[in-house]
Amino acid sequence: MPLLPFSQFRAHEPQTSEISQAKLAVLIDADNTKPAIIEGLLNEVAKYGIASVKRIYGDWTSNNLRSWKEKLLQNAIQPIQQFSYTSGKNATDSAMIIDAMDLLYSEKLDGFCIVSSDSDFTRLASRVRESGRIVYGFGEKKTPKAFVSVCDKFIYTEILDDSQEDEDNRPSVKQKKEFKVDKKLLKLLHDAVDDIAEESGWAYLGGVGQKINNRSTDFDPRNYGFKKLGDMFRAIPQFEIEERSHANSSSKQVYIRWKKKR
Repeated sequence: MPLLPFSQFRAHEPQTSEISQAKLAVLIDADNTKPAIIEGLLNEVAKYGIASVKRIYGDWTSNNLRSWKEKLLQNAIQPIQQFSYTSGKNATDSAMIIDAMDLLYSEKLDGFCIVSSDSDFTRLASRVRESGRIVYGFGEKKTPKAFVSVCDKFIYTEILDDSQEDEDNRPSVKQKKEFKVDKKLLKLLHDAVDDIAEESGWAYLGGVGQKINNRSTDFDPRNYGFKKLGDMFRAIPQFEIEERSHANSSSKQVYIRWKKKR
């Protein structure tokens, strides 16, 4: 059974043990990742499975990576030393790619978490997906679109930064009257609802989230200041929400519909 991307986990149905126990390799490019996001990163990875492998790559003789060292000890991340032999050449990327391919063939892993804002990992992500494993990408908003698009799911690390100095810059939960949806986002949401809607127009939120992710790998309601997808739909006046009781569960399932013109 394939792993489900991020959006599917927003459904109200419980996750299966197979999904929650998926074995993942977390590979971090230290040159292109900030230490402040590491706790949020590992918490995010835990939503998809177990970080069986946690490695970070860089030249640890350099003072540039000094701020990482305490984080490595706290989170049991294995540093992989890669000397910068030639100025202007990123030896770290090459070492990380070679290591990833070794893991792909030597370990029984269900997926990879590639943490970098560098487009050099585009082909690696593509190759891992070709092998049948899922790929979660993590990087800053400056990450080239080619790398973002080739991942099964891409999470922007700005929403994972728990550092106090960046607290004022983190997205907050928006009130309905403050959120303005642009045409591109509205079309994405509308098309996803329309893909799986019943004849009555209602679509199950969990399925809608999956369709959105299929169309846009970097979509995440947190990028717009919402904790959950349902909160975003509630803030958009073009949609209406309905909660339905489930016969075998005390929880309610959320359904979405494009508002009909009166």
